[in-house]
Amino acid sequence: MNRKILMFSILMAATPGLAVGSSVYKWTDESGVTHFGDRQPTGKNAEQVNVRAGTSHNTASDRASPQERLNELEEKRQAATKRKNETAAEEANRKQREANCEVARENLKVIRSNARIRVEENGEMRYLTPEEVEEQRQKFEDIAAENCAPSQDTDVQR
Repeated sequence: MNRKILMFSILMAATPGLAVGSSVYKWTDESGVTHFGDRQPTGKNAEQVNVRAGTSHNTASDRASPQERLNELEEKRQAATKRKNETAAEEANRKQREANCEVARENLKVIRSNARIRVEENGEMRYLTPEEVEEQRQKFEDIAAENCAPSQDTDVQR
């Protein structure tokens, strides 16, 4: 009985080694069809092919579960959406700064070119006093300095 178990164990241990050592042959028939087989065909020229056996590097235990992959994809999507929203907000901020800069420069040009500036208050027209003109000029210079500077993060400066 022990002898049968010993022989069976040896046979089972040797079987994978025999399978790896087996040959695979490749040949093409008259119709041009390529065939593969474990026996060399009779009367045909066959080429012996080296076949590697083994396990892949990416085993099932290394792969993430479908739920984990779904979670990773969702996180990536949320990160991309957040980056896109931040980029859109930065673009809107930049455009607003450009508009503010342009308006401030135009107002400064008007203040510097006119001796008297007329404004409408409560439905009536009046001229600004020299002090009010200087106050407005200073206000527009501050706006221009804040918005016309090369792109800086205005939130940090405030």
